[in-house]
Amino acid sequence: MSQDLFSARPTVLSVSDLNRSVRELLEGSIPLMWVGGEISNLTRAASGHWYFSLKDSKAQVRCVMFRSRNAYLDWQPKEGDQVEARALVSLYEARGEFQLTIEALRRAGLGALFEAYERLKAKLQQEGLFDATRKRLLPEHPRQIGIVTSPDAAALRDVITTLRRRMPGLPVVLYPTPVQGKGAAELIARAIRTASERNECDVLIVCRGGGSIEDLWQFNEEIVARAIADCPMPVVSGVGHETDFSIADFVADVRAPTPTAAAEMVSQDRSILVAQLNQLGRRLMRQMSHALAERMQKVDYLSRCLVHPGEKIRQQSELLAQVRMRLHHGMQRSLQKAQTGFAPMPQRMQMAGLRSFEIRKLRLERLAQSLQHLNPTNVLERGYSLVQTEEGLVVRNSGDLRIGETLKVTFAVGNSQVKVEKTEPGRDL
Repeated sequence: MSQDLFSARPTVLSVSDLNRSVRELLEGSIPLMWVGGEISNLTRAASGHWYFSLKDSKAQVRCVMFRSRNAYLDWQPKEGDQVEARALVSLYEARGEFQLTIEALRRAGLGALFEAYERLKAKLQQEGLFDATRKRLLPEHPRQIGIVTSPDAAALRDVITTLRRRMPGLPVVLYPTPVQGKGAAELIARAIRTASERNECDVLIVCRGGGSIEDLWQFNEEIVARAIADCPMPVVSGVGHETDFSIADFVADVRAPTPTAAAEMVSQDRSILVAQLNQLGRRLMRQMSHALAERMQKVDYLSRCLVHPGEKIRQQSELLAQVRMRLHHGMQRSLQKAQTGFAPMPQRMQMAGLRSFEIRKLRLERLAQSLQHLNPTNVLERGYSLVQTEEGLVVRNSGDLRIGETLKVTFAVGNSQVKVEKTEPGRDL
């Protein structure tokens, strides 16, 4: 029987083959999962890899997080931290040690917070509170700036220092509120609503310094997001560090990576404005000098064209004297010609002139006699009279008269008024 056992020659695995088979079995049968526990025995190797154990009250497991993965963390874990690890179950073949290969790491409890964050973000986004169309531009030159934060916060000092450096004398109104702790979200929202009701600033900064996700969670609350959305003035959110994103950042008109950056966004740099003003002043002086030089040249040109009134009068006087002299000479020449033309005329021309005069005189006398015959006064001299109505119309027919009508009778000498007592119709001539 023993002889048969030795003759069967069963397959014998090496330790390496065994460990590799176990590793492949573990990695192939157990999916990627989240495991929670407390960090202990944390070691950061020179290679950049992290080695530690995750433990609870009853057990522990070895873990490794390679440099290619831990480089993405924005925080540094330490001994005693309660964490949640996204891990792949595996086996370290060289030692046959069961271990977890960590893909991602977060503080314990962040899973529920992250889910709440995503739910609220999706809800407000669907309502349109994140739309770019509702975002307002920041005023270029605000007259007064409001700040919602804690009076004791380092963020407030950073904002004030930045504003004083960039634009000294710019008025600032603080709306104080706690920025972390129980009930802080309601107080932050109340401070924002106070700023909205008073409406005394041109832009509002809502800010606080960096911290853990729990510290910044007040700015992920719906009450704060809606207070920012309802604010009548532009709102700049400067919460946490550059890598921190809150719901307030998405609702605000502008998101600043830090409180200091928020102060820079809402204020102009006085030194730059002064430099621009000086540049504009120099440009204005150059343009004024150029325009003045052009006007001076134009004045010089016009002055050369301009004649003094006295000189103008003198020139006109000379011209008038010349015209007078030419007129005098012309009249003398004309007179001389006239005298030469009328010097003793022949007798025949004189007789012709006399005959022409006599003929015209006789014609005039005949026309005068004819006109005298047409004179109505001459008719009246022969005993006729002129009868007219009161309106001055000449009466030619007795049938046109009315009994009692007053008539005007004009004689050769004088006139009289008569009344019609009787009319006798006559025949037309």
